[in-house]
Amino acid sequence: MKKNFLPLLTLTFILVICSCADRKVARVNTDQVIDLSGRWNDTDSRLVSEAMITDLLGSRWLPVYESRHNNARPVLVVGTITNKSHEHINSETFIKDIEKAIIRNGSVRLVQAGEKRQELRTERDEQNQGYTSPETAKKWGLELGADFMLQGTINSIVDSYKKEKVVYYQIDLELTDLETNEVVWMGDKKIKKQVSDRAF
Repeated sequence: MKKNFLPLLTLTFILVICSCADRKVARVNTDQVIDLSGRWNDTDSRLVSEAMITDLLGSRWLPVYESRHNNARPVLVVGTITNKSHEHINSETFIKDIEKAIIRNGSVRLVQAGEKRQELRTERDEQNQGYTSPETAKKWGLELGADFMLQGTINSIVDSYKKEKVVYYQIDLELTDLETNEVVWMGDKKIKKQVSDRAF
């Protein structure tokens, strides 16, 4: 009887300890900087995308294009941004931050890429299969062709010693003329974080 009682007592003790753990959850402003782990986070993504798009759209290639095309806004598509860093980074979130920064600026026109563009084409195809009235069905062959494609990479270097580490990120973007393959702009943004696990 005593042998059966001891494991039950131990389990009860563990459950009591776990149930007493104090966890607090609070709503915070989405613009507030909170860096718990030292890894790439939402603040890094937003700040990098805004800084790089400001640089991109303030560079010489844009007025050169406008002067050659009667002040027309160029059409841009965001291509692949490859994560080559040491950690998992959701590049789709970063691409969305870039696209939002482009749209907010308004200097260029943005078209969909990849899977989303294919989904739009599937919808257009279904509209023209007799499911939609001919008056409202969207026509083929009227998509905006992109003039430029933005592509890039996310790289990182980690230097660590005992309970301290320095994490360095470098984000490189480049803009290419789709007709000529000429690279018309290159930009980079660097982030450096020092992370310490020492108890104070």
